[in-house]
Order: sequence, then C-alpha cells, then structure tokens
Amino acid sequence: MLGHPSASVFHTPAWLEALQRTYGYEPFVLTTCARGRELTNGLIFCRINSRLTGRRLVSLPFSDHCEPLVDAPKDIEQLLCSVVSFLEKENCRYIEIRPASARIEGQPGFGKAQAFWFHKIDLRPSLDEIFRGFHRDCVQRKVHRAAREALSYEAGRSESLLKKFYHLLLVTRRRQRVPPSPLIWFRNLLACAGDRVKIRVASKDGQPVASILTLCYKDVLVYKYGCSDASFHRFGGMHLLFWRAIEEAKESGLQEFDLGRSDWNNPGLVTFKDRWGSSRSTLTYWRCPAPDLENLRPGWTMRVAKQMLAHMPDGFLTAAGKLFYKHIA
Repeated sequence: MLGHPSASVFHTPAWLEALQRTYGYEPFVLTTCARGRELTNGLIFCRINSRLTGRRLVSLPFSDHCEPLVDAPKDIEQLLCSVVSFLEKENCRYIEIRPASARIEGQPGFGKAQAFWFHKIDLRPSLDEIFRGFHRDCVQRKVHRAAREALSYEAGRSESLLKKFYHLLLVTRRRQRVPPSPLIWFRNLLACAGDRVKIRVASKDGQPVASILTLCYKDVLVYKYGCSDASFHRFGGMHLLFWRAIEEAKESGLQEFDLGRSDWNNPGLVTFKDRWGSSRSTLTYWRCPAPDLENLRPGWTMRVAKQMLAHMPDGFLTAAGKLFYKHIA
C-alpha cells in the first residue's frame, strides 16, 4: 500500500509505531482487498480510547493529513460505507477522516469538522527561481540578515539537538498558551523514523534561537514542528532554517516541501507561509456522524485554561502535555 502514489510519511509503519509507543493508539486498515491478498488500497485509522474524550477512530492522530489510498471513486464510497458501520460495532463517538484531496463531501453520514489552510512549495524549479519567488522584504532579506548575523546552523538527530529543539518548543508553546507535546513523542519519532526525521537548529552566539523538525518520504519534505525564541526573531533564524531545508531538499532530489496545515484564525502563520512562494489550498477534516459545529468552537473554559498555561512553571507545562495529548488527538 505504501507504493500508492498518494502515500505520505503519515502512512508509514514508522509514524504508526511512534503513535502506538507514545500514546497507545492501535492502528488498523479498512480495505476492499480480499482476505489474504496484497493490500493495494485502504483507509488507515487509529483507535483512541479516552476516559476524558471518549472512544473514536481517527485517520490519523497528530497527522496534518492522511489521504485515503484508493484508485477509483467506487472504492472510497465502499470504504466509507464500511466506516459508518464501524460506529456501532466499535461503539465510537465519531470517526474522523483527514484527506489531503479526496472528496468526502456528500458522502452519507459525514459532515465537515474542521478546515485549515494547507501550503506546499514546488521544489522542481532551480534554487535561483525558488529564491526569487520569496517575498523580497520579508523572506529574501531575512535570509541575508541571518547570514550577516553569522547565525550558526546544526542539523541531525542527536540528543543534544533534541534538547535544544524541545527547550525552544516549550518557549513557543508557552507563548501560544498550549502545552508542548511530550518529549517521549519526539524520542519515539526519532527512534522509529530513523534518517527520515531531522532536527535543524539556528543559534546566535551559541544560544539556540529557532528550530524545526522535518520528515522526509519519497520525494516530499514535510515541515512538522517549528519553534523559536521571539526575542531573537529579528535575526532571521527561522528563515535560515527554511532556506537550508530547501537547499538540502534540492540536493537530495526532492520535489515538494509540504509546509503543513495552518489554522484559519492564525493569520501570522498563514502569511509567513504565503511569503515563501507556496501554493495554498483548503484542508478539510470530516466526521461521521456529522458534528454540531457550534459545539466544536472553544468556549470560555478553553480561554481560561490558556490564561493559566501562560503562567505555569515549566514542569507543570510539560506535565500537562504528558497528561492531555493522548486525549485530544
């Protein structure tokens, strides 16, 4: 099934194993293939059993997208019919699908759950052409500024890089008023994905100022996590990391840089990705049964929780991540 042209890093055994090791999610596949035959199509799910948020099937947790791997419209229709029957069989609150392009709209029982912007950069042009496509003031000049400031650059999978990345992630999540993903998630991802995952860190005078974590599969580089110290933003650390990632992707013959999803209510991040000459499309998540969209909006309790998270000591913030992430996928 991994040979399917729409397969991404989120379909790989490494990603699924990291999810299972960290959160205990059990993966499984729905397929139209006959029993005992090689899998050529399917929908990959994880079973989530939570005392806080209930039992549900998600395709896939903590994955920006997970395309149904099918070749014909009749296959997706058949698979979605099977999904609906699973609601009662699995005693689930709901089933969620996160396709990158497959059309779910109009399928019986399904309704829109969430929508995001989805950005990607075409890496097939030359490096010079790609660079000229960047916003002149907000990207090109920032890349040059990072060079003038002599920011140092490191890339790899070492424990030292992971610690620098996680420190900056904690700083960033505090600024965003959300807890960080647990450190064990990143350790498991590094262990399971091997050379497909890379941490990049930019430093100023020895102090880490920005970091990103990327994944690579087939001819696509995926930007999954980014973090930074806001007091050093003027030096262009994040811009240096994106540019180096693009340079290295070109050297490796990759053809696409998947910049992932962005919340519609995060105009700063959306604008940042727009300025890299990326294409933007809509990424829609679907649920069965169709959700009440009013109930999906964050209420006053979430706003209060965010205020509290902004002032928590580091230990409490990381503990909150360990406690809650397995329940919110």
